[in-house]
Amino acid sequence: MKKFEGLGVAMITPFKSDRSVDFKALENITNHIVDGGCDYLVVMGTTSEAVTLNQEEREAVTSYVKEIIDGRIPIVLGIGGNNTQNVTDTIKRTDFDGIDGILSVAPYYNKPGQRGMMIHFKEISTASPVPIILYNVPGRTGSNIEAETCLELAWTYDNIIGIKEASGNLPQVMKIINGKPEDFLVISGDDLLTLPLIALGGSGVISVLGNAFPAEWKEMVSLALKFKMNSASEIHYKYLEMIELIFVEGNPAGIKSVMCSLGLCQNYLRLPLTGVSRQTTTKISTALEDLKLKEPA
Repeated sequence: MKKFEGLGVAMITPFKSDRSVDFKALENITNHIVDGGCDYLVVMGTTSEAVTLNQEEREAVTSYVKEIIDGRIPIVLGIGGNNTQNVTDTIKRTDFDGIDGILSVAPYYNKPGQRGMMIHFKEISTASPVPIILYNVPGRTGSNIEAETCLELAWTYDNIIGIKEASGNLPQVMKIINGKPEDFLVISGDDLLTLPLIALGGSGVISVLGNAFPAEWKEMVSLALKFKMNSASEIHYKYLEMIELIFVEGNPAGIKSVMCSLGLCQNYLRLPLTGVSRQTTTKISTALEDLKLKEPA
């Protein structure tokens, strides 16, 4: 599944002051990311605030992004939840024209065991007409797709082609990389751990930072995948402070503050999320100025 190697970007959803979707900003952001060299887009992931959008809004945003992309790069659509029947029903009624894959998060809140996790993703595999990337993010879901479960899914179901790993558990990641099928993708779900994960054998990243800095993060990922680690690490450390800042008060509050400073969108989120503090906003502005100073003349 080469189309999902490299830099994927988990897109934000820009809002106007009345918290309606800002489709003009969405167009600008989409083109900004694609023109920066992104390999594929993730629409309706966590970073998009999808849980605060109604079904009509989710479909409208997805349809609009497909129209703007116009086949230039692959699109992965976030479809997941903690109600297996609801997830499979959503898949069955989804128009997959222009959609190349699904990102499906581990069931959250009800904390299924590993057997329940297996059956949940078996049902999704059966329902899905496109490849599936599992999404493991225990810090948000309260449940962990253990290495053994991931590997059983990878070896059993041909259309489960990768995992976005955001557990921060590198020993678990190494078990998956060591035991996976050759073409199964292990994708970083954490910008901060992208470089070490690729060094261990990972396939790239689904990035938040890439919303704002797609060209720079694409270069870092490409260098790392070519094992040019010294050059990749220079970019990694250059953006280290910015990565820390965009997550210090939660995602996507931090990245929206950055993108507002870059003139790409307004800085609005939907409740219960709110924007970052004035202190963090100031730190982000300073970090942006520092990055400008580090650019070659």
